[in-house]
Amino acid sequence: MLPQTNFRVCDYEMALAHTPVLLDELIDLLKPEPGEIAFDATFGAGGHAAAVAEQLGPDGLLIACDRDPVVAEYFRDIARDAPCRTELFHGNFAEVLAERADASIDMVYLDLGVSSMQLDRRERGFSYAWDAPLDMRMDPSQPVTAADLVNTLSPAELTDVFRRYGEERYARDIARRIERQRALRPFETTGELVDVIKCAIPTPARFAAGNPARRVFQALRIVVNNELESLARGLEEAYRVLRPGGRLAAISFHSLEDRSVKEFFKGHAAGCICPPGLPICVCGHEPTMRVLTRRPVTPRAREIESNPRAKAAKLRAAVKLEA
Repeated sequence: MLPQTNFRVCDYEMALAHTPVLLDELIDLLKPEPGEIAFDATFGAGGHAAAVAEQLGPDGLLIACDRDPVVAEYFRDIARDAPCRTELFHGNFAEVLAERADASIDMVYLDLGVSSMQLDRRERGFSYAWDAPLDMRMDPSQPVTAADLVNTLSPAELTDVFRRYGEERYARDIARRIERQRALRPFETTGELVDVIKCAIPTPARFAAGNPARRVFQALRIVVNNELESLARGLEEAYRVLRPGGRLAAISFHSLEDRSVKEFFKGHAAGCICPPGLPICVCGHEPTMRVLTRRPVTPRAREIESNPRAKAAKLRAAVKLEA
């Protein structure tokens, strides 16, 4: 059962107004059929789920999952109108999938990263656009916040986090500036961190494309929510629970996510993996998936114009082959 939340009607109306990214393209790749079972691993405000549910019919089942307890409000509205049966699980999708014993799901799809409903709720601390508690937890019951990381990790650890997960060029300078600032006063808000980041990087970089805090915020969010590890495990679990012919799709918003999905599909779609130069194949390796997207599907100009947050989205999909 999902916990109660301090949910406001205005939050709900705002979430419903959000347009799901690459919706038509996702439906075209998944091809939901009446009576099938679909697993929405990152339900969010339910935009993708509502469209999938419409295709499943009364004998179909939509299983929704999300870490954020706020989604319970959105799920109730969609479940009320859905023509299929519905279930909702609160938790990490990798863990929820791991609890399923059989390979009976027809499609699993993931809309990765932070959702609009989380970015737009200031008190969640995901955005660098306004001052708020430095939180970034997708599940508010998690023990570690972004403030905890900023205030406790060593400069070397912070540098590694910013470089590895944010691909931040000035990671070391930012980490050193953070160390000096927190010696005076611990970080509590997003605004305090943004100010330090701006002071730590050279002036020309400060006025380059995008907010200078974007990469650091991304890195902290990924670590707080253990996102890449969850994705790696979740892809494996999703493959396991898919029946032969089942489809797996993922929408990513930064290169680290997209690379993980791409390499996962590539590994399962590979045939012979013998070292180059052998006269005959001795590995006996057979493909277990067929990639449906030779290149990632990206939003059209019209979608980006109406929803600028869609600009970085990349969609990849594959189908599980017969054993």
